[in-house]
Amino acid sequence: MPITERPPGPATAPRPPAVGWFPGLTPGGAQAAPLRLICFPYAGGTPSVYRGWDARLGADVHVVPVLLPGRGRRLRERPYSAMRPLARDIAEALVQAELAHDYALFGHSMGALLAYEVACELRERGHGTLRHLFVSGSRAPHLYGDRDDRTLSDADLRQLVRALGGLGDDDTVGSAYLDRRLPVLRADLTTCEEYRWVPRAPLDCPMTAFSATRDPIAPRPSVEAWRSYTRGSLLHHHLEGDHFFLNGLSWPALLREIRNELARLTDEPGGPAPDAPDRLPTPKREPSWIC
Repeated sequence: MPITERPPGPATAPRPPAVGWFPGLTPGGAQAAPLRLICFPYAGGTPSVYRGWDARLGADVHVVPVLLPGRGRRLRERPYSAMRPLARDIAEALVQAELAHDYALFGHSMGALLAYEVACELRERGHGTLRHLFVSGSRAPHLYGDRDDRTLSDADLRQLVRALGGLGDDDTVGSAYLDRRLPVLRADLTTCEEYRWVPRAPLDCPMTAFSATRDPIAPRPSVEAWRSYTRGSLLHHHLEGDHFFLNGLSWPALLREIRNELARLTDEPGGPAPDAPDRLPTPKREPSWIC
């Protein structure tokens, strides 16, 4: 039986933005750390993809994953389908949560585009303390707008996610999970596919970009094109894997490069935190999505 596409339920009643956007945030926790790494998910993704990053990145870095509406504790909230309102509201939440100082941003795929837009929004508000921008598995912003995956049938969308390596270790479990998340995935894809870059001055912070050897969504040249979006340096790492390499065998290499860059910002040695082994097992691959 085909999956019936239904819009998510009505949004919940208004509440303080930081309560919903940053699950697990404790007063005085992330705010007191020397550096905060705000992490944005890919299309349909949840904060679970960043589980274990705190231990890997060291005591001076507090990882703050972002929870978007339509998933997890925000399941009954309607997901966004446009980039700029989403970036605006996340920027406001970061300010209210006192996280918009001494911070770096990381995003994978859609999350990279969102991280860039949030950085621009915070700069316009006068919060110019972005220390570093990490973009992963994403074309440069001006290269978006060439896909139309949100219009695919349920069956074709499932096949596309499978071909990109996004169903995780267990294809059966991944397919069942995807079926439940199709409305959110389509909303996120709409956010990406209707995005059009507005020319702005490059960011002042350095950047690090990650691409993968078998990623048809963000091939190496289109990731290298991020270079024009910063006045600082751009390091580009080309790792082994498919579009969801951050969940695969390249996970340790990705975390090692992020750790090394953040260590330069916190004046720490580049090695792992004392309580983090130099090698951590690759996490079990969870269902992933596209953009």
